[in-house]
Amino acid sequence: MTQSAPFIVAACQTVSGTRVEDNLAAAGRLVAQAAESGAKLVALPEYFCLMGAADDDKVGIREPFDAARPAGPIQQFLSDTAARHGIWLVGGTVPLATDDPARVLNTTLVYGPAGELVARYDKIHLFGFRKGEESYDESRTIVAGDVPASFDAPFGRVGLSICYDLRFPELFRALGDLRLIVLPAAFTYTTGSAHWEVLLRARAIENQCYVLAAAQGGKHENGRRTWGHSMLIDPWGNVQAVHAEGEGIAAGAIDLKMLDSTRTNLPALKHRRM
Repeated sequence: MTQSAPFIVAACQTVSGTRVEDNLAAAGRLVAQAAESGAKLVALPEYFCLMGAADDDKVGIREPFDAARPAGPIQQFLSDTAARHGIWLVGGTVPLATDDPARVLNTTLVYGPAGELVARYDKIHLFGFRKGEESYDESRTIVAGDVPASFDAPFGRVGLSICYDLRFPELFRALGDLRLIVLPAAFTYTTGSAHWEVLLRARAIENQCYVLAAAQGGKHENGRRTWGHSMLIDPWGNVQAVHAEGEGIAAGAIDLKMLDSTRTNLPALKHRRM
């Protein structure tokens, strides 16, 4: 695939709070800023629409899903925002209704430049962590997905993943030949400071593709602290852009010549035997 001009991608970093309308306004500002700077694909972080006072709060804002049209205000916001700026918008995660009234799907929805839905991915791996008084169990309020997902952007195939998925390299192998991996996340400060960058760089290196990670990054109203460090990483594992903490954007170009050169010089993907 040839590339006539740089294709700019951007990860938006938020510090989402307990009010959906405020979070959508913040996301809208960041997406507009990214689009104005030339980004054609923009990613929002996990839980961009709500970091509730309690885990159950996301169940209270769950939305139905209809592939033919946005079926709730969060989905409508994503569709309208993509169309307004003429961009590919990877919409962080949206809580979608399930048959279990106490749990939701944690879902990434992707909208194209006309506001059309182009992909859906339900988070497969659910985070569980306990260290001292700090503990999380996503399975209490989230139903796990079971189908990997990707979509075709102008520069090539884009693989979708969410936060804890980052620790499972077999998911990315199952997605096949990718030019970009997008990962919305809300890594805790504890796990993020230890593992975030090294895992992102590993996924870029082993799949010889770009990785765009959009994170929550700061101290939230509910007392939780997230690691942030939204970033773009190239196929050699170099961090091309990073936004450490607080609201902001990490942006850079997808360079297909660099990607192809990396794969030509070190054809590891062709050397696979399993």
